[in-house]
Amino acid sequence: MEIRPNKEWLDSIPSQTGWYIAGFVDGEGSFNISMRQRNDFSRKWQITLTFNVSQRDESNLVMMKKLFGIGRLQYRSDGVCYFVVSNPKEIVEKVVPFFNLYNFSSTTKQTNFGIFKRVAKMMVKGEHLNDQGLLQIIKLREEINKGRGRKRKYELYHYLNSQESSEAIRRTSVLPVKI
Repeated sequence: MEIRPNKEWLDSIPSQTGWYIAGFVDGEGSFNISMRQRNDFSRKWQITLTFNVSQRDESNLVMMKKLFGIGRLQYRSDGVCYFVVSNPKEIVEKVVPFFNLYNFSSTTKQTNFGIFKRVAKMMVKGEHLNDQGLLQIIKLREEINKGRGRKRKYELYHYLNSQESSEAIRRTSVLPVKI
């Protein structure tokens, strides 16, 4: 499946607004790739992509939801609001082209976004539905959001040691993935 960005939509965004959002997301946004065990999935593991931005003041988040035309607003009991996009197709159609045009200043956010968009494209192509693609995505996931404060329930070794992945690992090369 080939997904093309909506060029008309991108061209309609005022440059000042685009750069403002990029700077805001550079500081407050997050690109996440999560995984969890699921007995109702054929490969027994689910990969979920999430782009989110959080703030107590929801005004920028409401503006982003309106501008992108996708995603949802979520509210925590402590008053924090989130703008969240978790649909891989919407991520590839809107989020990726936007941040390709209005890129980040920080090296860390550039790196995380590069990994995130690679995984999003793999998922839209359905590569997470085969053993080799799933393993490659999990390896890429190990490289995103490195550093202090990173907490994960499941890591690559959980997948490699899981009963469900034994057959997949035998059929798939476990060589390091290049980023």
